[in-house]
Amino acid sequence: MKPLRLAGCVVLAALAIAGILVLLGAAPGDSRPRTPSGAYGKRLPDLHPALPSELGVRIDAGVGKARRILLGFASGGENVGKGPLIVQGYRPNLGQSNLVADQIVMLANGQTETVSNVGHFEYVTDPTHQHFHLLPFMRYELRKAGSFVLAVTDRKTGFCLGDRYNVDPGSTLPGEPTNRVYNTNCGPGTPDLLSLEEGISVGWGDNYEPWRDGQYVELTGLAAGKYVLVHRVNPGRRLLESKYTNNASSLLLRLTWPQGKNSVPRIKVLKRCPNTARCPAPS
Repeated sequence: MKPLRLAGCVVLAALAIAGILVLLGAAPGDSRPRTPSGAYGKRLPDLHPALPSELGVRIDAGVGKARRILLGFASGGENVGKGPLIVQGYRPNLGQSNLVADQIVMLANGQTETVSNVGHFEYVTDPTHQHFHLLPFMRYELRKAGSFVLAVTDRKTGFCLGDRYNVDPGSTLPGEPTNRVYNTNCGPGTPDLLSLEEGISVGWGDNYEPWRDGQYVELTGLAAGKYVLVHRVNPGRRLLESKYTNNASSLLLRLTWPQGKNSVPRIKVLKRCPNTARCPAPS
C-alpha cells in the first residue's frame, strides 16, 4: 500500500504544479513566449482599403512609349483599429539601397513591441513627387467577373504613409487623435536618409489621386465584358493587424469598346463591394 500512496502523492504533486503553470499562463513543457493579453495586450491597427473612386480612362502614347489604354482611379488605405500603424525604416549605411521596415506595435501598458522586417522603404522618383514608399502596402487587380481569373495587375511602387484624411469626421474611434499625427511627406528630396518613420493613426487614412505614380491598370487588348477592380491593403499580411477579413474592396465593372479597341473604351460601375474582393454580378 505504501507504493500506491507514494504514487498518489506524485500524481497530486504533478497536478498541483500543472495548476500553478496554468495560472502563470504556461502549459507544462511549453516554453514558448506568450502573446500579451488583457492589460498588457496589443493595440493593433485594422487596415481597410477605401472603395476605388474617380475612375477615368485615357490613352498613354508618349514619345518612345508603346500605346497603352489605362484605367485610372483614386485609392485609400484606412486604419479603423485600436492602435496606430507605425512603421520605422533603417539601414546601416548608403551601401544598402533600401531601408528595412519594422512595425512598432503599441501595448496597453504604454510599452511597444517590434515586428521585424514587414517590408522595405524605397526612394521613388516620379514626375509628381520624390520620397520614400513602403513596399508592399496596397495592390490593384483587374479580374474577370464570375471566374475571378486575374486579367491585369498593377505597377504600383508603394505608399508614403500618413494621416491624409479623417475616415469618418462624424464619429470618433477609441484612440483616435483629434489632429494628424503622421503629417510628414516621407523624406522628400532626401534619398540619403538612414532612418525614417511613417504611419497611419486610428481613424485616419492615406489616399492617392488617380494617375499619380501607378494609380492605374492597363486595359489594352482586353475583351469587352464584366470585370472586378480589386484594391487590397497589406498583401501577404506582413503587417500585424487585429483582423484581415476586411483587407479588400472592389467594384464590379462593365467594359465596352463602342468605337473599337483602338479608341477609348467605356467603363460603367455596376456594383460597389466595400469589404470583399469578390464583387458579385447584380441579380
